[in-house]
Amino acid sequence: MKPAPLLPVVLLALSCGGGRSSSLPVESTMPVPPPGPVATEPPPAPVDPTLAARVAYSNPGGMWIPMQMTLPGHAATFQKLGVKIDPKDLADPLAAPLNAIVRLNSCSASLVSPEGLVVTNHHCVQGALQVNSTPENNLVEKGFLAKTRADERSAGPAERVYVAQAFTDVTTTIRQGLDTIQDPVARKETVEKRIKEQLAACEKDRPGIRCNVATYFRSGLYVLIEELEIRDVRLVYVPARSIGNYGGEIDNWKWPRHTGDFAFYRAYVGKDGKPADFSPDNVPFRPKHHLRVSDQGVSAHDFVMIAGFPGRTTRTKTALEVKHDVEWYYPYYIELAKQRYAIAEEHLKAPGETAIKAGVLKQRVQNGLEKISGVLKGLTGSDLLLRKVALDQQAIAWAAAPGRERHKAALDRLQKLILEEQRTARADYDRSTAFGGSALFSSALGITRWADERTKPDAERKPGYQDRDLRPAIAGQKQLTKQYDPTLDRALFRLSLVRALQLPPAERPWLPLLLGVKATKKIDEALIDRTLDAWYRESKLADEALRLELHQKGTKASLKASKDPFVRAAQRVWKIFLAEEKKADAQTGELLLTAPYYADAMRHVLGGLLAPDANFTLRITYGTVKPAKAGDAPFTYASQIIAKDTGKDPFDAPAPLLAAVRAKQYGPYAAENGELPVNMLSDLDTTGGNSGSAVLDDEGRLVGLNFDSTIEGVASDVVFDGSLVRKIHVDARYMLWVMDKVDGADHLLQEMGLTPRL
Repeated sequence: MKPAPLLPVVLLALSCGGGRSSSLPVESTMPVPPPGPVATEPPPAPVDPTLAARVAYSNPGGMWIPMQMTLPGHAATFQKLGVKIDPKDLADPLAAPLNAIVRLNSCSASLVSPEGLVVTNHHCVQGALQVNSTPENNLVEKGFLAKTRADERSAGPAERVYVAQAFTDVTTTIRQGLDTIQDPVARKETVEKRIKEQLAACEKDRPGIRCNVATYFRSGLYVLIEELEIRDVRLVYVPARSIGNYGGEIDNWKWPRHTGDFAFYRAYVGKDGKPADFSPDNVPFRPKHHLRVSDQGVSAHDFVMIAGFPGRTTRTKTALEVKHDVEWYYPYYIELAKQRYAIAEEHLKAPGETAIKAGVLKQRVQNGLEKISGVLKGLTGSDLLLRKVALDQQAIAWAAAPGRERHKAALDRLQKLILEEQRTARADYDRSTAFGGSALFSSALGITRWADERTKPDAERKPGYQDRDLRPAIAGQKQLTKQYDPTLDRALFRLSLVRALQLPPAERPWLPLLLGVKATKKIDEALIDRTLDAWYRESKLADEALRLELHQKGTKASLKASKDPFVRAAQRVWKIFLAEEKKADAQTGELLLTAPYYADAMRHVLGGLLAPDANFTLRITYGTVKPAKAGDAPFTYASQIIAKDTGKDPFDAPAPLLAAVRAKQYGPYAAENGELPVNMLSDLDTTGGNSGSAVLDDEGRLVGLNFDSTIEGVASDVVFDGSLVRKIHVDARYMLWVMDKVDGADHLLQEMGLTPRL
């Protein structure tokens, strides 16, 4: 928030009598100098009565669903911090500014023009760049700018822009009478049936609407969400990698940063205004609301908020679950991620498109590896785990009080269920990792499931395999064609199978079946290599036409007769797949009657101010622009790039950018200190999925884009700590400056209602 302009000072002209000095003789002809200005002190700038409160503010955390913004605690905090917007205005997800916030397949984004222009992060469009790249024209490296609408390229058949249309609480409909169903599998299937009924009614005769039922508070709350599913998404503008990923892995999860992590899509619809598949005849989507993009920025300790779609947090897990993650899951995941990273790095100089795809894989794996390593370090190197244990004990004590027998019984049962699940955790993880370790094998399993479900009436099929799901499944297969690489796929599949060799044979009965050997045969790496060599040589499943044919028309009989090695392997493990699925269904059915009670106990202990765990649904988080340490600046500046730049990846900013920075050609995008802000820090509460989220000021204007966190605070996905949490955002002024001065995207600035100045 810029200081208010000084009030105009009115200077009173002083009269000098007859215009001559009385000390001079009357006959003197010396000119009399004009009276000089009277020295005055300018009035002090208006005092911000709420600045001290923002400086002292310590964010308690919270990824709030819109309906929670009416809770009294938010209004009191907003008033204390001097926020202009009423938190009740954020309770309506269909009004501005929330209705301009949109969801991509794996990131957040926002509409920023009346013609469907969408802004998100640079790293969120890597897949779209990859499918449009060739070895001769590597857009992942060069970036992309469409000078005209005709130049805009498809982001791929599976990319989507989802725009919210309605939210309905359906908890009573979904949960009613569940406690009377004794069989946990039947209980889980009842919930599935009721959800499918909600989706069918929601989407009936509305082909452009995609509905889903989201669960909150560990299945204690169910909300039916209607979204407009825009299927024609196109690349508009992405700066070069040397801007959008400046600092690369070296700077990832670190501060200070100087990364221009932004990019633009455009959403297209048919001429009738309804969603349609990609077509040159489609027209830009015209949203009801779009964000105003501000070139004025914010200052230290100003209020900011984020609206977006955070992915996963685990704050409503029990202490028993968190301890298991710390002692087993996180270390095991880190080991696997390191091995996947090595595979990607090994192929960075491979021929053809393999190198491009390996680069995209490496960035994705490294991001997850470093984050989970940070979560583990944060939980084990501080008192966060002790805080979790203390809160857990409070919840258990609350549930044990007289009159809360149902809560106590549920929590006791929940603990037993968790211990049972943990007993087979490694075997379950290795199996699921192997079954998902290859895109071709995953496709074969999916084809097998489709053939199985297609024999049933649509309403009785498994979720994800109804008629409503066929179109996105087909789009996913088309996307796979553009992203699949046999070399990388084989290496990743091999890794998952080799890791499973560490298990005792009794805990991996699926492995000999998958490989097509007798259970008594010794399985080693050499056998795995020979098998995979033959599979990848003989399989035709990489052919898109074949996969689409099998997805849409495959039958149990035709798959059983198939000679394709991946399809045959899927048939061999299918019974185990179904048996393990049923075991998981039983676990889910048990949790339906236990886990919600734990979340409810937590909510009571916290006085009602508990945000549900992130689940890729719309959330609001708010706080302030805050430095990492008191006295430090919460901004980085373009001038710092000069000292940081080496001319070599990843510190290799484009020459035109460096020249403009050296000349300080910042124009109106400079801050009050004359510097150009690049990135800024806040204490907002975000996680994966929030990438690309709009950072808004207290008037709802876009002042930045969320793209990263400092590693010290990532353990807040489990236990929030406002003293450590710092989120890293692209300052909108840097984004606009790059568009204006460096890349010549003037037409996009004008579309957003801004005037190019440089």
